[in-house]
Amino acid sequence: MYAGPQAALTGESVLALGGLASASSKRVEILVPYTRKLRRKPGLVIHSTQFSETDVNTFQGLRVMTPDFALAEVLCRDGFACLDEALSRYPADDREAVRAAVLTRIAARPDSRGSARARFLVDLATGLAESPPESWTLLLIVDAGWPPPQPQFVVRNLAGRELYRLGLAWPEARVAVEYDGHAAHEDRQEHDALRDEDLRRRGWTIIHLTAADLREPTRFLSDLHAALTRSGLAA
Repeated sequence: MYAGPQAALTGESVLALGGLASASSKRVEILVPYTRKLRRKPGLVIHSTQFSETDVNTFQGLRVMTPDFALAEVLCRDGFACLDEALSRYPADDREAVRAAVLTRIAARPDSRGSARARFLVDLATGLAESPPESWTLLLIVDAGWPPPQPQFVVRNLAGRELYRLGLAWPEARVAVEYDGHAAHEDRQEHDALRDEDLRRRGWTIIHLTAADLREPTRFLSDLHAALTRSGLAA
């Protein structure tokens, strides 16, 4: 192995092997002890730190860092969607234990850079996002200074029957944000328009965004500000 017998895969490479769609597989991240010096190669990211063999698993013959170790690493580089997706794989009652394990890993990192941001992301993650873009949307909203919306909020009728499930919502303001992914909304334009119209009649404002809005969020954030201001949630 190029990196030597003490090296192990880490970061998003571990999470991609575990099947997380939000983890990039375009590059390989490896972790080596400080004493191991390697020449960088294209597509290879080398991280150096001290770690214990108890932090290393074997997966398909490869040495890989444990999932909580890998999550702590990516969170210190703003890998919020990875944690949100990882939490979604656990029952709701087990998610606090996962958060605690990741926070312990963050606290134990010799390099404290990014740790404060990582702890903030652990608190923000819910495991309820239905796709990585929904996680990125939540982070975009909170980083813009707005209070966190409720993920997967259920709108019910007077009898208590579920009518709609909204991706991100401020129920007190009756404002919701829906991410329109191509696959999920293809051939559903008419259905979605009727749904939005019914929600508007019920007093809701629905703001849609796409992948283009995540890349350039000015329009989306302006619409959100206007909606939350009209509702009284924002000054």
